[in-house]
Amino acid sequence: MMLSRSTRGLCKAGKIESARDLFCGLSSSKGVQPNVRTYTVMIQGLCHHGLIIEAEKLLREMGGKGCSPNDCTIIRGLLNNNETSWATRLIQEMLERGFSADASTMELIVQGYSRSGFVVSVKRFS
Repeated sequence: MMLSRSTRGLCKAGKIESARDLFCGLSSSKGVQPNVRTYTVMIQGLCHHGLIIEAEKLLREMGGKGCSPNDCTIIRGLLNNNETSWATRLIQEMLERGFSADASTMELIVQGYSRSGFVVSVKRFS
């Protein structure tokens, strides 16, 4: 919980490098394992600062460590950074893994694509 709060505070203050150092430092040197919340906070911070590639790497690391990723966080980040084709690819991967989009996920997708000037077929993602 403390790691999540500290990471969030640093990200909100625009200190993404400090947040990343804290996140990586504690997990590697102190043996503190980030939970879903901490990963999500760090991914949100990376996306907010336009560091999408790093956010996706962290998302994949998260899944590789047996921590269920919150894919919607990175999809929101991708769409907010006008990375619609990347978001589409990630959504397709999610569907192939058995993800079932709920109403809030569908709303996120439609809003993100609409902002980008795309017309979306919602059936494609359900």
